Amino acid sequence: MTRRPLLKLLHKPRPPLTLSSVALGVLLCLPAQAATPVRSQPSSPLIKVSLSQPAPAPTAPKSAVPNPAPSGPVTSSGIPMLIPKVISRFPHDPDAFTEGFELVGSTLFESTGLVGQSSIRRTNLQSGEVLQSRVPPSSKVFSEGLTVMGEVAYQLTWQDGLVYLYDAQNLRSLGQLRYRGEGWGLTNDGKSLIMSDGSDTLYWRDPLSFAVTKKLRVTAAGAGIDKLNELEYLDGFVYANIWLSNKIARIDPLSGKVTAWIDVSNLAREAQAAAAKSGRELGFDDVPNGIAHNAAKGTLLLTGKRWPLVFEVKLP
Repeated sequence: MTRRPLLKLLHKPRPPLTLSSVALGVLLCLPAQAATPVRSQPSSPLIKVSLSQPAPAPTAPKSAVPNPAPSGPVTSSGIPMLIPKVISRFPHDPDAFTEGFELVGSTLFESTGLVGQSSIRRTNLQSGEVLQSRVPPSSKVFSEGLTVMGEVAYQLTWQDGLVYLYDAQNLRSLGQLRYRGEGWGLTNDGKSLIMSDGSDTLYWRDPLSFAVTKKLRVTAAGAGIDKLNELEYLDGFVYANIWLSNKIARIDPLSGKVTAWIDVSNLAREAQAAAAKSGRELGFDDVPNGIAHNAAKGTLLLTGKRWPLVFEVKLP
């Protein structure tokens, strides 16, 4: 996407993101988007497949973020393996194919996927009750990652190249912006949006235009880590579910290096047992996918696609 004069503001301290500033950004981008129809997604397959690997991005500068000392088992590559401790369990909609997951205050925002079943929701964490839900403007899209920045909730689509913008207070539509490629996970660091596309690369994007401002290849022991899915930014690190695995990567956003793995196998087994007990077996694609930071308690909320539970955990 061509950068517009408004992007010069990136070189100055950015004021808080407001509905008016986002509306202006959307309007500036509309001429290029208005004539572009929403691309229909093929009816099959509904389950996403991994992207082919892009050429490695240039190596990022050495990180200035200190790595915490290992506090659990260490893998053969020397990367710590952390086992989360469950402190609470909350109900979760077993029909929710979770693609985005974020706690804002006491409200849990969730994006659900699959064509014809996609939605953005505001949910009560304690009860699991869906307080408000909205479907995408097109019934043919597969919704993906979600993040809330300022007064705006952003929701990706998988293969339609659209990010939908909503008022975070009431889910009123604020328009849409375009991007190239696939959309998987989304989070923010308070200044930029951070996006994954199923490859081994993270993208920093401008919240007003959605233009890419930075790319970073994610590696562990020198090897690229692809299938980066749902994201969460906290305490100076990006956390990423790895699709079709029981691992979460903790990523240094300066170097791209994985500084720790989080093994959620125990949570996946408990979610499977709970689903089976209710008469619903989890499928191969009902994998861990959902990381939300509870800043008030210093904990993480973890869930998965069509899991009946949300786990509140502490890391070692």
